[in-house]
Amino acid sequence: MATDEQQGEKLPMGALLALAMTGFICIVTETLPAGLLPMIGSGLGVSASLAGQMVTVYALGSLLAAIPLTIATQGWRRRTVLLLTILGFLVFNSITALSSQYWLTLIARFFAGVSAGLAWSLIAGYARRMVVPRLQGRALAVAMVGTPIALSLGVPLGTWLGGFMGWRMAFGLMSGLTLVLIAWVLIKVPDYPGQSSSQRLALRQVFFTPGVRSVLGVVFTWMLAHNILYTYIAPFVAKAGLASDVGFVLLAFGVAALASIWVTGRLVDRHLRKTVLASLATFAAVSVFFGFFSSSALAIYAGAFIWGLTFGGAATLLQTALADAAGKGADVALSMNVVVWNGAIASGGLLGGVLLGHWGVGSFPWVLLMLLLLSLVIASRAQVHGFTRGDRQSSQMVAGH
Repeated sequence: MATDEQQGEKLPMGALLALAMTGFICIVTETLPAGLLPMIGSGLGVSASLAGQMVTVYALGSLLAAIPLTIATQGWRRRTVLLLTILGFLVFNSITALSSQYWLTLIARFFAGVSAGLAWSLIAGYARRMVVPRLQGRALAVAMVGTPIALSLGVPLGTWLGGFMGWRMAFGLMSGLTLVLIAWVLIKVPDYPGQSSSQRLALRQVFFTPGVRSVLGVVFTWMLAHNILYTYIAPFVAKAGLASDVGFVLLAFGVAALASIWVTGRLVDRHLRKTVLASLATFAAVSVFFGFFSSSALAIYAGAFIWGLTFGGAATLLQTALADAAGKGADVALSMNVVVWNGAIASGGLLGGVLLGHWGVGSFPWVLLMLLLLSLVIASRAQVHGFTRGDRQSSQMVAGH
């Protein structure tokens, strides 16, 4: 069908990288306090554990706001919504940098999370809209590149900057980056109209669209497995004598994740199903490998690198599959993805803590294996809707999207 986004055959790199920068700011803003807790606690006159709630309330804001705000802004022009989310980061990171009151800091963090929830619901659909259908997967891979960069490089850099110039200046620096991003979006990112009321699908309608629940099921099981290991990576690698080298293990993971983004960009449009199944199967194999060789430092580094290869493209693969399955309800489906993804992060922290406390790190690989096998079963069964066979372009044509 004719649309307002009949673009050429080239990727609009300037615009897509602006979306990647938005994702980078989302992730760094969320995780920055983790490396600065003692300093933040001292600055606000609270304990490090209370300072840690800055991460919790941010995730809560994303979780609660993603779906209602996405639905509320469906009819708004897309660039207006994007700029509002970025403006939210500017305002609330600035308040965090200046606040001397713990309660005010928590409120600012909650609303920064609200901004992130809306941003994550928007980025994938926006990236897909900029290009012709056969380039949508590759465009999303570029738009998501900020995430592994933030996870592997941004957080350690932010922690170092916080130690070097103080935690308040680290948040102030985030505000400065946001100002640059606002100008970048205004210059490079095209604007599109929102959906008319006749085009919009109800939340329930989107949820029960064939394939949507299957993809969300894979999102939850895959990300739950990932977050159990990622959240408790420090005690897990300590068994191999790497307690003081966690940063290097995560760097190996991050470098592989970045490489994976590039590989995924090449594969997502033609081999989405095979790439998802291969990623899950390989992560399951890494879990078994960790189960038998977790006391070997070399095995930990090798396993972390392969784990990174399976994870880097996950967001691109899963959001592409979800948007394809949802069709006109893509933005609403992607807001559900934000909720499920953040739910998996929170659940990973809770379940990992229970496993660590009761059975120790030795239980992690086998729990991961069970979750990943469940994920594989869900993905394997979703061959008609969700993770369809063959070229996703021809699958969309068959589905009539």
